[in-house]
Amino acid sequence: MKDIEIPLESHRKGHYRFFEMLPGMLSWSMLALPFVLSIYNVRLAAFFMFVYVLINFSRAAAGGLRAIQGYKTMRQHQKLPWPDLLKELGTGVLPARVHRPGWHKYAITQANERSLLMPPEEVVHAVIIATYKESREVLAPTIEAVLGADFNMKQVIFILAYEGRAGQETEDRANELIKTYGKEFRDAFAVKHPSNLPNEIIGKGGNVTFAARELENYLKKKSIDPMRVLVTTLDADNRPDKNYLNALTYAYIICEDPIHTSFQPVALFANNIWDAPAPMRVLATGNSFFHLVNSLRSHALRNFSSHAQPMVALMKTDYWSTRTIVEDGHQFWRSYFRFEGNYRVLPLHLPISQDAVLSDTYLKTIKAQFLQIRRWTYGASDVAYVVHLGFFRKNTVPKTDLIGKTWRLLEGHVTWAVGPILILFGGFIPILFNPASYAALELPVVVSRVQTVALGIAFITVFLALKTLPKKPARYKRHRTIFMVLQWAYLPITTVVFNACAALYSQTRLILGLYMSKFDVTDKAVVSADGSKAK
Repeated sequence: MKDIEIPLESHRKGHYRFFEMLPGMLSWSMLALPFVLSIYNVRLAAFFMFVYVLINFSRAAAGGLRAIQGYKTMRQHQKLPWPDLLKELGTGVLPARVHRPGWHKYAITQANERSLLMPPEEVVHAVIIATYKESREVLAPTIEAVLGADFNMKQVIFILAYEGRAGQETEDRANELIKTYGKEFRDAFAVKHPSNLPNEIIGKGGNVTFAARELENYLKKKSIDPMRVLVTTLDADNRPDKNYLNALTYAYIICEDPIHTSFQPVALFANNIWDAPAPMRVLATGNSFFHLVNSLRSHALRNFSSHAQPMVALMKTDYWSTRTIVEDGHQFWRSYFRFEGNYRVLPLHLPISQDAVLSDTYLKTIKAQFLQIRRWTYGASDVAYVVHLGFFRKNTVPKTDLIGKTWRLLEGHVTWAVGPILILFGGFIPILFNPASYAALELPVVVSRVQTVALGIAFITVFLALKTLPKKPARYKRHRTIFMVLQWAYLPITTVVFNACAALYSQTRLILGLYMSKFDVTDKAVVSADGSKAK
């Protein structure tokens, strides 16, 4: 497929506009359905709500178990001696009397039967950190986390992609950071993304794409084969695990089809989790669990935030889209259609730790949190893009696979918008219209019992939340840990106010054609040892 770009706003008409509106129309219809059914047939309304709650309860139970499995797998991978594994893969020799995972033994067997893509020492990593106005206190720990990797930094190119519209202070900061840390890498440079480029919205996609094009020029100048280069994009607050580069190198050189593959680590929102307000901690932990679960669901895994792709693949897709504020998730579909469905995301079971939302004041933090989730939920805009390219444009994408992926995309966004509301309040709707109905009277009782069982499952979430916490900062006393448990009382509020309302907001804007054409940068303040904040 030649043209994989999102149509300009002025060109979105006919079927494209219909499918932009579809998630919102389905969501509002789902919310109205219990009321409509209660008016005409209260038993049917009660049956509908019972089935819906039961389905979502089953999903929650499965998700809780998967989260535990995902956490266990991540911890196992964090403990592995990745430099040794990489060395053994390169030599094709397993050490005697040393325990190694079964998949590593299999990889060595395969490497001896067919050669690796390249020796590990020939892989070059390009790490692009995107920044707008983040302070040195936010950026420096991210760069230091990359440098702290148990990996040869002379195989790493560091690029600091900064926005020209951010002003002279940001430019000076970028150049100072390159001067301070650049000598530790194979090479390092800052790239200034000009403002007001044609057909670009204000967003991260344009910034990292401009930087990647500069990287392409650099590789040509240095005569470095793009096939050797793996590109990782990081936000300003993203701190990769010390073995991330080793594991990524390992996965790349054993991959049977690396050009049609991207690599997704586990996003954990834990950097400043002790400092964030309780509602933000609940949301951050819930998001971390979501990514732990998805790390075990390869068929449903998508690009999110920090991810890696071969430079060759990025050149073939013309990098990331510059017309959407959700360039990370959209990159999955962009690559999927460029390669005619021959594309997959492989999980790396290692974390890249990110910040929970935190601003100067409590109210600013609440607003920033809503804006962040509003941006994520705007991924519903991909429904029209996927249907347009998949079903209205000539292609050879396997239709069975496309239908399954399209359904999961649409259903996921509708559930994001209506699930929390219907689960919490839907059981009480039929009784409002027919208080004498036995079915209407029994439904709240049945739903409450299901929710009671779900509460028991929630204790798994609390336990796992405590396990994933980083070490408590010295400035906090022991009672802070108690609040880390009590905070889960906010869960019903956060799921409705932030998740459901943000999703409904985004989908309603798509119905009205009020597109989000600006990337709202999330406030992520750093709290120092004395309790002061810096953004």
